[in-house]
Amino acid sequence: MAQQETLCCPICLDLLKDPVTTVCGHSFCKSCINTHWDIGDERGSYSCPGCRRTFTPRPVLGKSTMLADIVEELQKTGLQAAPADHCYAGPEDVACDVCTGRKLKALKSCLVCLASYCEKHLQPHFESAAFKKHTMVEPSKKLQENICSRHNEVLKMFCRTDQQCICYLCSVDEHKDHDTVSAAAERTERQRALGLRRQTIQQGVQDREKDVKLLQQEEEAVNSSADKAVEDSEKSFTELIRLLKKISSDVKKQIRSQQETEVSRVRELQQRLEQEISELKKKDHELKQLSDTEDHNQFLHNYPSLLTLSESTHSSSIRIRPLRYFEDVTGAVSQVRSRLQDILSETETEILQIVSQVDVLLPQPEPKTRADFLKYSQEITLDPNTVNTNLLFSEGNRKVTRVTEKQSYPNHADRFTGWRQVLSRESLTGRCYWEVEVEVERESRGGVYVAVTYKNISRAGKSDECGLGYNDKSWSLYCDRNRYNLYYNSIVTPVSGPLSSRVGVYLDHSAGVLSFYSISGTMTLLHRVQTTFTQPLYAGVRVSYPGSTAELCKLK
Repeated sequence: MAQQETLCCPICLDLLKDPVTTVCGHSFCKSCINTHWDIGDERGSYSCPGCRRTFTPRPVLGKSTMLADIVEELQKTGLQAAPADHCYAGPEDVACDVCTGRKLKALKSCLVCLASYCEKHLQPHFESAAFKKHTMVEPSKKLQENICSRHNEVLKMFCRTDQQCICYLCSVDEHKDHDTVSAAAERTERQRALGLRRQTIQQGVQDREKDVKLLQQEEEAVNSSADKAVEDSEKSFTELIRLLKKISSDVKKQIRSQQETEVSRVRELQQRLEQEISELKKKDHELKQLSDTEDHNQFLHNYPSLLTLSESTHSSSIRIRPLRYFEDVTGAVSQVRSRLQDILSETETEILQIVSQVDVLLPQPEPKTRADFLKYSQEITLDPNTVNTNLLFSEGNRKVTRVTEKQSYPNHADRFTGWRQVLSRESLTGRCYWEVEVEVERESRGGVYVAVTYKNISRAGKSDECGLGYNDKSWSLYCDRNRYNLYYNSIVTPVSGPLSSRVGVYLDHSAGVLSFYSISGTMTLLHRVQTTFTQPLYAGVRVSYPGSTAELCKLK
């Protein structure tokens, strides 16, 4: 027996499979130690589960040939390993009522025998015809609650008057005048009511899914309309700018043409005046010579011919206007500019007002108190098809615990194969609020991630495309005993706030608001994301270290 226990893996507690030995001398199943060290990839250091010695970088494992041969010989002899410790019932487990000594965990409970059985002692219920009508359920510690404390009889009746299960003797004793039926009949009736309730819920789901499709169509219509409005307005403004440029060019050409005409006229007149000046100066010179002539006869002879002057342009006929040649044009253009500015300013105000009035959904005020947030609380459960095999479900699929042993969940395309995380079954749109209770193992080197994500996040492997908060499809708040961090697209943002084991999450999908709160008597905002959500979201949690848990709280 001692030899068999020595040959058990300290992680899975079964006989070693493909045994390997670490440099510190401890042996494990190859797959078990690799799975354990996969967790270390997140921290960059690796520890031995036996002695806690740490290694950096990740050690290369070698097969333990001697142990492999011993295990093989042990299996050939037909010997079986003793039940591993995890097969025995602990304080939180349901124990087999037949086992003597150290009891094994119960596999099923019988509602007829009012007893629980391990795999060995359960066999008669499967093999003997005497037990065929017995009802088997998952192991339960509450079997004695099916026994009447007064008459020590099985509670097979139900009192509708007092709304409680009773035994047959109770129905003819203190409940004799009450409305009583068999527990089976009451179950049938309530099962029918439950079915109707589920139909109502499923109808509600279908209605909301139709609403989601309508909103998606509305989103596409809004985007299409906005794109067309931008395109048309750009064309209109481009045409207006082209028209203004053309007018500016025409005015410029007209001004230059008029400028050329006027300058040419002025220069022509100027040349005539300069020629007349030259002729007058010449005449003045001749008259001066005549005036200086001493011969009286010569003077009188030449005098008549020199007095004749050619017709000239008198300066009095040239009227110089004030220097306001093209100022009127400038004034006219300035007036047009002012009028156009007024029109554009008024038009811009009208256009922007019309744009601001485009609203698909009426805005609603954001909650202020926890009571206001609870009005938007939503019942959320975790989806078994997405859960990683190192997470254990409990509390009606609302709680997960990180464990070292892999769970036997069926294969599913939606399951996360690398990251220890799980998504909600329900999609989230509109305004939603939920709370997550986080418990981090005291010796843990990692925390719990509270997240939301689009459904099309990748599932297979350990790439960033699969990790909550490590891609552009998910947002994640990391929580441990010392700090908070916000992860998005592998970008880490430190978050300050009071540390608490409970985190509140508020989503306003249409407004693009995602807020995380610390819940400890009062609500404290830790971080708010403002973005545009393009798809429905799903709640998610990731538990990065064995023993830590995350639970979606019941708020109603």
